[in-house]
Amino acid sequence: MTSDANCPSQHARRAETPTPAGPGTAPFGRTVFALCAVGILVVGQLYTPLPVLDDLADSWSTTTSAAGWATTAFGFGYAAGFLVSGPLSDRYGRRRIIVGGLVLTAIATAVVTTAPDLVTGCAVRAAQGLAASTFAPAAFACLAERIEPARRVTAMTWLTSSFLAAGVIGQVLSHAVAEIWTWRAVFLVCAAAMAGGAVLLRTVLPSDGSTAAVSAPDAYRAMGRLLTRPSTVLFLLATATLLGGFVALYAGLPSAGPAVSADRPGTMLLLRAAALPAMVLVPLATPLLVRVPAAHRVVGALFLAGTVSGATALLTAGGGLGPVALGALLFVFALGVAVAAPAFVEVIGSAAGPARGAAVALYTFVLFTGAGLGPQLATSVGGGFATVSALVAGALYTGAALAAAGQHLITARKNATVGKERHDHAIPRPDPRPGPRRSLPAGYGPADRRHRRRYVPRRDGRRPDRRSCERRAGDPPDDGTGEQTGEAPAAGRR
Repeated sequence: MTSDANCPSQHARRAETPTPAGPGTAPFGRTVFALCAVGILVVGQLYTPLPVLDDLADSWSTTTSAAGWATTAFGFGYAAGFLVSGPLSDRYGRRRIIVGGLVLTAIATAVVTTAPDLVTGCAVRAAQGLAASTFAPAAFACLAERIEPARRVTAMTWLTSSFLAAGVIGQVLSHAVAEIWTWRAVFLVCAAAMAGGAVLLRTVLPSDGSTAAVSAPDAYRAMGRLLTRPSTVLFLLATATLLGGFVALYAGLPSAGPAVSADRPGTMLLLRAAALPAMVLVPLATPLLVRVPAAHRVVGALFLAGTVSGATALLTAGGGLGPVALGALLFVFALGVAVAAPAFVEVIGSAAGPARGAAVALYTFVLFTGAGLGPQLATSVGGGFATVSALVAGALYTGAALAAAGQHLITARKNATVGKERHDHAIPRPDPRPGPRRSLPAGYGPADRRHRRRYVPRRDGRRPDRRSCERRAGDPPDDGTGEQTGEAPAAGRR
């Protein structure tokens, strides 16, 4: 029989053969690219009406402020759908839910063009948001299950950044198409693109294997338990200010005054696109950002975005804000939002422990509920862009304070847990208080009591000699009867 040592060619073949991937592993590049591209299209439906609100108001015979409810209706349907689509993808499979949801979203998007009035338009937009909500939870779960662990964080960051970039790309696409055609063409183009996205993901994503029958009541019970934790509630409230402030600032951008004057038709498009480099920069800087604790990133990013929004309000009120300066401020503002969003997912998910899926569902629900309220904040207040920017700054500062309070509670709970564990596992130590005196064996005097731990008693029970007791000079001698004589030992006597 030939041993392996005598077969070098066999070792060479083993070294050259690559380690096979796991049975459910998906290719990183094409999977992440396809999900991000379709994610931009799906999430962008929240923002596409913002550049055409005036056209919607004219078509539906209403005001611009009322037309903003078309965005709010989509946001509410989108947020509510997350509470249902997560358990559905657990039960029926990721690819099946993603592809089916894209088909329904494409149909609802095309139906928006037939809405004759505001009420019908808002109803269809709510249905559109409900169908679109099937994408995000299943996409996150697909990456968590199918991408190799070493590249999973990078994949999640790219997907989160693509959702944020949708807020810019969706507006740019809507603005460009509406300039050429009408607002109805915006929704028809999006519907056709989503149908193509369904075909793409049907081809790219791995097929669904056997799925466990996950009980929906269990998922909702986990959500209820999370809402009893004060730290989680504080972070969720802070989450509502993130996209709410982002959408409100961009919804109020047309009223920015001289920076977007009518004699510069391309200025608005460039201002909306100013945030795109920030959305690309954040995923590339992930190796550096992860060195900072996620909670610190949340607080710092919200504070940065609030400060930029406050500076925008002051410069706009002073009349000295030009398009270049406004574009730079929007870039920094979007950078803060892009840093905070994935950090929120990390903090809320890690604090939830085993209930991470329920925590992410609650996070997305609150996030897009805030995004749905953003247009109302921008269109219902008076005072123009300066007032909107000031309100956004106040909301983001509030979010930073809530996140800091939530982190304080998490740290206090961890310290209490660590202290309890140390106390439970501490080595028992003797009680320092003196216990009852023990009687000495026969032959020992009171003077020997102080030396009872300094000698080893003899086995025959006889009293040890003085040197074994290591008496100190000045100790009274013992006459052998247990009574002290009171005579001091002679000088030099041992």
